[in-house]
Amino acid sequence: MHPFKRFYSIEQDFRDPFSRDRDRVIHCSSFRRLEYKTQVFINHEGDYFRTRLTHSLEVAQIARTLARALRLNETLCEVIALSHDLGHTPFGHVGGDELDALLKTDGFNNGFEHNFQSFRVLTKLEKRYKNFDGLNLTYATLEGVLKHSQPYTKSFFPKEIIDNFALEYHPSLEAIIVDYADEIAYVSHDIDDGLKYKLISFEDIKENPLIQKAAQSAEDEGIKENEHLFRHRLVAAIIKILVENFIAHSKEFTDTLAKEEPLCSQFKSEQKLPIGLEPETKIELKRLKKILFQKLYWHEKIVKHMYAGKVCVKNLYQALMSEPKLLPARQKELLKRRAKHRVVADYIASMTDRYALKLSNEIYGTKL
Repeated sequence: MHPFKRFYSIEQDFRDPFSRDRDRVIHCSSFRRLEYKTQVFINHEGDYFRTRLTHSLEVAQIARTLARALRLNETLCEVIALSHDLGHTPFGHVGGDELDALLKTDGFNNGFEHNFQSFRVLTKLEKRYKNFDGLNLTYATLEGVLKHSQPYTKSFFPKEIIDNFALEYHPSLEAIIVDYADEIAYVSHDIDDGLKYKLISFEDIKENPLIQKAAQSAEDEGIKENEHLFRHRLVAAIIKILVENFIAHSKEFTDTLAKEEPLCSQFKSEQKLPIGLEPETKIELKRLKKILFQKLYWHEKIVKHMYAGKVCVKNLYQALMSEPKLLPARQKELLKRRAKHRVVADYIASMTDRYALKLSNEIYGTKL
C-alpha cells in the first residue's frame, strides 16, 4: 500500500485521529518557527503585527466556527489551518517567489510552491520517528494541506502526488473551509495592522460596500470613526459579516449531508463549489483585496522590507549552493540522498526572518 493511502496513526489513545494530527503539528519545530516568519509586516517592526503563527491561529479559529455551524469536522479544519503555512519561507510570499525563480533558473523545473512545501514538511522534512520521515498524519489532513488552495496544478507535482491525491477533484469540504477562513483572516487582520500603523487610512477603503456595512455595524454600537475602538469594531464586523454570509450561503448544502466523517473528494475541480460566499459578497471582497494590494501591500515601507528579504534569500541560496560546507550537519547528511538544490531550498524555507538575516550577515559581512 502506498504510504499516502493509509492512516499512519493506527495507535489508539484518548484522542481521535485528527486530534492526534493537531497535537503533532503543534509540537513540531516548523510550527514554532512560524512565530518569527513574516505575514505581511516584518515582525520586529512592531509587537502588534501578525506573524505566520498568529495568522494560522486566527485561520483555525474562523475555520472551526464555520465547521461547527455547518456540522462538519471541526478538528480536521483546525489541523489543516494550523498546518497550511508551515512551508512558507521567511519574508512572506516574496521569499517564496524568489526561491522559486532561483530554482527554475538553475534548471530545477518544479521550483518552489508553499502549499506543496507545507505538505513536504509534514511528510518528509520533520523527523519524529525512527523508521520513516514526517509527522505520521492521516491522509485527510495531508490532502487538506496539499489541496486547500486552488489551483491544484498537475504540472508542478511529482507523479506520486498526482497518482494518490486526485488533483482533478476538490478536497474535503473541511479543506475548502480553511481556504475561505484563510482569506477572511488575512483581509481582516491586514486592515487592522495597516490602520494601526497608518500604512492605510479609513479613507482608502471606506467606499467598498463590505467596509461600509462593517462601519455601519460599529456605528450601530455607538462608536464613531474617530474613536479608538472604531478600528477594533470595524475589523470584528468584517469577520462577522463574512462568516455569517458563508454560513448562510452554504448551510442548505451541508444540512443535507448528515455525515460523521470528512467528505471525500467527489467534486471535479472545474465544478462550482457547493459551499462559499454568496456571489455579490465575493465580488465585494475581491474589490477590497484589490484596494489592499494597491494601497497597503505595495506601500513603500513594505516594499522596501520585502526587497531586503528577497535579496537575503538570493544571497543565502547562492552562498549555500556554491559552498555546501556552510550547511549544518543534518543538511550535509541529506545531501547524500537528496538533490543539492532541494536541500538548500528546504533549509532556507525553514528559516525565520531573523535567522535568515543573521546568517546572511555572517556570510557576507553586511547588514541588510
